[in-house]
Amino acid sequence: MVISDTEAQVRDILANGSLSKTQKIEELRKMRSDARGIQRAGTESAMSADDGLQADLRMIEKALETLHGDIVEKGAATL
Repeated sequence: MVISDTEAQVRDILANGSLSKTQKIEELRKMRSDARGIQRAGTESAMSADDGLQADLRMIEKALETLHGDIVEKGAATL
């Protein structure tokens, strides 16, 4: 089974024993913020292809839920 780069990153973060739970949550929040920024940019372009970004976002959000990390929404422009 082929895994995406995002899935590999999420797995690495969750398995990293040198990171505290808080650090893992912060790393996942950064990933989510970056992915949402890309998603917003895609919705503003003329062509918005389904490139698996929605699945990546869901995977990041599930990892945050696993760690009981709240998903923080910032700004007025939310999808």
